[in-house]
Amino acid sequence: MNNTHESQSGAEPSEVSPTSLIHYTGTFYFPIAFVARLPFAMMVVGVLTAVVSARGSLSFAGLSSAMVGLGTAVVGPLLGASADRFGQRVVLLLAGVTNGLLLVGFAWAVNSTMSNAAILAIAFVIGTTAPQVGPMSRTRLVRIISERLAPARKVRSFNSTMAYESAADETVFIVGPFLVGLLASMVAPWLPLVAAGVLTIMFVTAFALHPTSTMQSREDDGKAEVAPLRSLAHPGLVSVVVGILGVGLFFGATLTSLTAFMNDQGTPERAGLVYGVMGVGSAGLALAVALFPTRFTLRARWLVFSSLILAGTMTLPFAGSVTHLVMALAIIGVGVGPTLVTQYSIGSALSPAGRSTTVMTILGSAVIVGQSLGSAITGAIGERFGSTAALALPSGAASLVVLAGVSYWFFADRGVHGGDERGLPTSTPTDSALEMSGAR
Repeated sequence: MNNTHESQSGAEPSEVSPTSLIHYTGTFYFPIAFVARLPFAMMVVGVLTAVVSARGSLSFAGLSSAMVGLGTAVVGPLLGASADRFGQRVVLLLAGVTNGLLLVGFAWAVNSTMSNAAILAIAFVIGTTAPQVGPMSRTRLVRIISERLAPARKVRSFNSTMAYESAADETVFIVGPFLVGLLASMVAPWLPLVAAGVLTIMFVTAFALHPTSTMQSREDDGKAEVAPLRSLAHPGLVSVVVGILGVGLFFGATLTSLTAFMNDQGTPERAGLVYGVMGVGSAGLALAVALFPTRFTLRARWLVFSSLILAGTMTLPFAGSVTHLVMALAIIGVGVGPTLVTQYSIGSALSPAGRSTTVMTILGSAVIVGQSLGSAITGAIGERFGSTAALALPSGAASLVVLAGVSYWFFADRGVHGGDERGLPTSTPTDSALEMSGAR
């Protein structure tokens, strides 16, 4: 799978005249990749909504959505490892078509006489086949930047790309639940799952067939050594996984607790609209991360912005009005975007040789697992103890994000392997390289 541009020009990286990322991706790459990742953010909430409507049990609905997260946790990283070994195209095509059909089938099954056990099994398989578009997109783009752009353009392109990718993830995790609520309330509770299935089959297939999926690494022709799986257990990388799991828990706990609060107000259908307020500041600040000075190190950004999330969430249980919630969420959103960008940037820098897709998939899976668990736990507590108790849970998730940031700071001081001097992945990372990148 040789790169088309290479085969046509035969030029070395230093001889290639184009210096822009879009030269290699093409005009339509980013819209395709954005829409292709949208169903990933819809499936947990879509399953929750459909099951509540069809089976009339919030606790069983929470368990069903948790099974989606469990499936993603178990198999998601294996999909990433398979993509590292066999290429993204075949993995995405198989996962995308299977997942799309399962989403449509679940919409029928949950409204049938099928047993609860069978419903849980299908929910689990939906999670196992969820296409990891976001992580694979990051892997493609980072590879292009690190291996094909001129050295003078790498740092700026890397920072801008990681900022955009994290903003895109943040946006879909806001827009996805909003679309689920809109379609479910205006048409039928099963429609979001059918829509997600159709989008998956169409756009994940388009993403899989995009030429960037076959852009082979210059180090991949069977000559480069692939790091062993045990290298993924590096303490610094584990801290990043735990931190991004905390962000996923925050997403799930926040949306579900907002739903409980708005239900008390008699307008549960407006929960998605209130939740969307958080996405405005989050996406904007995520994009602005590319403009941050290098002296504002990655580990410092993690602690600063995650602390802002924690401070905002601590006010939620005391919300006496929708206005209070909106103000708190606007402040929280300022912290969410930069935190995600920082975590993905560090994760990219810590990726062992030949394991970049695996690492990015683990991080992407951690978000959906956290969202599933957060939704299930918060739903159960909200149903039993009320919306005030539910609104206290996002601060617990935010605390986990902060603690993971502290842990990463500790391991960075002790010498964490990473990337090159700007945080770009390398095949043989060194301690001093990551220190120069600002991650230490």
